[in-house]
Amino acid sequence: MLDDSFFKKIEKKTKVDKNTIVSLAEKLQKGNMKDEKTLSEVIDTLSKMTGKKVNPELKDKIIKKVVTDDVPKNVDKMF
Repeated sequence: MLDDSFFKKIEKKTKVDKNTIVSLAEKLQKGNMKDEKTLSEVIDTLSKMTGKKVNPELKDKIIKKVVTDDVPKNVDKMF
């Protein structure tokens, strides 16, 4: 497991606390990435972490792309 100094460095750079990072990692590890509810929660968490709003239409588009395995190699093209 990573030590606290690692998380302190991340928190200092990103303003995201250890618990949020660990929670997201667990959700990604244990979650079914084809489940719309799990994907929605991950998108919401990432939105809060980055401070970037994701409107409902974009969120639905992202979920649909992931569920149907239609994620482009250059994900940035979706935005």
